[in-house]
Amino acid sequence: MSAPTAAAGDLQQVPRHVSLRSGVYADSVKLMQVSKAIGAREGVTAVLVAMATPLNLELAAGMGLSPDPGAKPDQLLIALTATDDAELTSAVAAVEAALTAREDRGSAQAIPSRTVGAALDEEPETPLAIVSVPGPYAVAEAMDAIAAGRSVLVFSDGVPVEHEIALKQAAHDAGVLVMGPDCGTAIVAGVFLGFANVVRPGPVGLVAASGTGAQQVSCLLDTAGVGVSHVLGVGGRDLSAAVGGLATLDALRMLEEDPATERVLLVSKPPAPEVAERVSAASAGLSTPVSSAALSADSPDLTAAVEALLRDMGVAVPTWPTRPGADRAVPAGAVLKGFYSGGTLADEAMLVAAPALGDVRSNTPLRPELDLGADFAARGHVVVDFGDDALTVGRAHPMIDPTLRLEAIATLAASGEPAVLLLDVVLGHGADPDPAGALAPALRDLQVPVVVALVGTEGDPQGWSAQADALAAAGAAVFASNSAATRHALDLIGASK
Repeated sequence: MSAPTAAAGDLQQVPRHVSLRSGVYADSVKLMQVSKAIGAREGVTAVLVAMATPLNLELAAGMGLSPDPGAKPDQLLIALTATDDAELTSAVAAVEAALTAREDRGSAQAIPSRTVGAALDEEPETPLAIVSVPGPYAVAEAMDAIAAGRSVLVFSDGVPVEHEIALKQAAHDAGVLVMGPDCGTAIVAGVFLGFANVVRPGPVGLVAASGTGAQQVSCLLDTAGVGVSHVLGVGGRDLSAAVGGLATLDALRMLEEDPATERVLLVSKPPAPEVAERVSAASAGLSTPVSSAALSADSPDLTAAVEALLRDMGVAVPTWPTRPGADRAVPAGAVLKGFYSGGTLADEAMLVAAPALGDVRSNTPLRPELDLGADFAARGHVVVDFGDDALTVGRAHPMIDPTLRLEAIATLAASGEPAVLLLDVVLGHGADPDPAGALAPALRDLQVPVVVALVGTEGDPQGWSAQADALAAAGAAVFASNSAATRHALDLIGASK
């Protein structure tokens, strides 16, 4: 969310503005848009408009624009530098105007509803509510929807686990479904919600405790000519021991009753063993066949799970699309650097790579002792999930805002550490309209090999082939399958098994 920055020491000589605002909240996407618009102004040399979360304060410090001590996460941080005082004054005024601008809401008589429940009362035919408010407040709005007899998609992250359990128990009792919290992807009766891809309708229903995992699976199915009936995201914690698969079990029952669903595929990060057993037992009692794409050390490959399902359906497994990359020399002693926007894709990469490489450190590690913390410049084999909740508080998801990942790529380039860089790029509704355009300049300047897992379809707004061609032109080897991309990176390192 920052424009090109000057060195911290130089900032003492340039006009600067740093302020905190209390009682102001704006969506992280809105703040990213404001930052980009102001950063594009002539005369603005650095800008950060964001909630004052610890991560954003760290970014401000790196820009030499730290606010006074005592900043709180619910305060709005505005930090700018410019070439002269006039440009700075103009830029600050532009920030104020952008933050206070409101879209035309039509007639003055049209007063918007103040609660989800009131809005649903006015729209009796609406079957589903979407809640996207700061996590601690999501439970009240979602409970409103459940009380009105509607299913609800909770896009919000940062929802306390006890709130999630209460919501899902209430939904079960009401005969509706809670998708989420932190549900980024769903397709319900052909309606694309969140970061969904444009995939064809078909007989396979997905129950997904994973957003990018659901995107990978649904896109591979689409490439194979097989569509989906519904994609029901249940939130990444649903298969944890704490939540116990509450929404997964309800989603399985709903798909069992859906005449358009002939097969069900369960997609998730590694589930708690006792919850996996409970879900397996419930699946065995259904008349609709249920297959598993739950990641584990024994089944680390989403693509393999899709291929198994296709064979079971009597559908030929296609050759998954690829693009060759630049023929860059692999430096001696190269390590794997995986910079991911999708948590499940990051997990899959680590599960595929670990048997060949040994320990892979991460901010979302396979084992606690491999925790990377915030040291994204650590040497050795590293996979970073930039979409982890800790890195998205007060800022847009990396599928929208690539700033943190671009900074990590620049740091890797400057470090001189021999490496093969592995990335995911996820297309679809809600994602960056041109992620290849943002990545290409950084990838072109790298001296190390780059491998990209490109998740998407030709029907997506960005277009799989157009993005693949742009990434390949920038030097990256591109794969439609994340596991295939990971194995190619291992082959380059000389560590494949």
